[in-house]
Amino acid sequence: MRIAVLQFTHETVTFLPNETTREDFTYTGSPVEGDALLATDPKGYMGGFVHGAREFDDVTLVGITSPLWPRTGTGSGWVTHDAYEHFLGGMLAELKAGGPFDGVHLVLHGAMAVRGVARPEADIARRVRDVVGKRAFLSGTFDPHGNEDEQFLRHADMGFTVKYFPHYDMHLQGERAARVLHRAIRGAYTPTHATVRVPILAPTVLMWTGASPWSDLVQRALIWEAREPDVYVNVFFGFPWADTPDAGMTIQVMTNGKRELAETIVRDMAQWAWRRREALLNTTKIHTIADGVRRAREFVGQGEVPVVLADYSDRSGHAGWLLAEVMAQKPKRTLIATVAAPEAVKSVLASGARAGDVFDMAVGGHADESAGEPVRVTGRVLGVDQLSSGPYKGQTWVMVSFGEGNVVILSPYLVQVLDPQELWDAGLRREDFDIIAVKSRVHFRRGFDDSGFARHILLVHPPQPFMGTIHLEALPYQNLRLSDYYPYGNPVFDCVIR
Repeated sequence: MRIAVLQFTHETVTFLPNETTREDFTYTGSPVEGDALLATDPKGYMGGFVHGAREFDDVTLVGITSPLWPRTGTGSGWVTHDAYEHFLGGMLAELKAGGPFDGVHLVLHGAMAVRGVARPEADIARRVRDVVGKRAFLSGTFDPHGNEDEQFLRHADMGFTVKYFPHYDMHLQGERAARVLHRAIRGAYTPTHATVRVPILAPTVLMWTGASPWSDLVQRALIWEAREPDVYVNVFFGFPWADTPDAGMTIQVMTNGKRELAETIVRDMAQWAWRRREALLNTTKIHTIADGVRRAREFVGQGEVPVVLADYSDRSGHAGWLLAEVMAQKPKRTLIATVAAPEAVKSVLASGARAGDVFDMAVGGHADESAGEPVRVTGRVLGVDQLSSGPYKGQTWVMVSFGEGNVVILSPYLVQVLDPQELWDAGLRREDFDIIAVKSRVHFRRGFDDSGFARHILLVHPPQPFMGTIHLEALPYQNLRLSDYYPYGNPVFDCVIR
């Protein structure tokens, strides 16, 4: 049994001005081929799929040369058509030359947006199908922030979507995909689907599955999977920062040949979500940046530390609003991780600056309107560190001290610090900080909240209706009508099953 594995992923913020190019996907370690591809992301989709597939002695996995996430992470805009065709074309050629295959697994995301391609994941599945033929089975793994309707499953046989945010079950969904794909190839599973789109468009910061009602939505899917053998329920929360026609919430259900059961479950899930639509969009307390810094100072004064300030609104990583407010209110022992400031990082490296050298430079800003103006930082270089491990391995961070025990980390791209250990690995010390400010929506809760690290967590954003905030009405959508979605219009939900 020969199964090909390939990856093409990006979470595209189409409102950012910097396009995601071929060069952004090309760096040391990317693209990656063969067994090296299969060894990437051991705790994620790829690791889970490989682990699940290698439970079977009759399976041979073939890694197809694939790009990894672009170096810009989620801080870049439209994927260029050139980049898309270059990498997908190479994968298709390799599939054709290396065939035949009994199955193909696609490690995807669901919110990739490509110039000139309305639904990239569905297009990938269609073109892979054209190469491997109708007899091969196709599976895919997805992020819950995918914008996916029924189109992918018109060409692929099965999809498995993460249920939790933060994404704790990536490895599990990869394992599921491998086991069900194996059963399908053996003739023991007949993938049968039902899909319903729910016209809800929500900012991602509201989607934390650690609290009701998003936790209730996930639990309802898990209950259906527990009640009915061979049932898999996908809940795509949607990704509003990608201006694509399939944006918004989608429910998919897969059964083993039981279309009526799939329709029953998908109808129940979709109608539940629609009934709870108001609650789903009113789940999270959000502070202005000024109020968040003030409250953090109060907690510090009460000895309730550490306090985490999570600026979820910064999609480019360049925004300096929080840094500027810290400089204005002058809290002590505050760490800001990070501000994307590629020119400042280059300048420090070019000058050969070392720890203790004076730093006086404007950082951040200007990437887009929501990044604001650059902020001038006067202090001293605390350290220059090229990361040797973790999700940002290979990046160089410049750490600058200012004020009374404050530090700002400058990075070349948007960074979402998911775990405080990433900061300590860069040479900082936990005991030196009472306030830690990060650029993240929900992912940071894995290491800062669920671990018990933080005494208090404050979600903050600038008051302006900038990109990245909860004010989706401020975004210039062109490929969808905002009025077709709740809460920005009064859409009629007819629960059409596809």
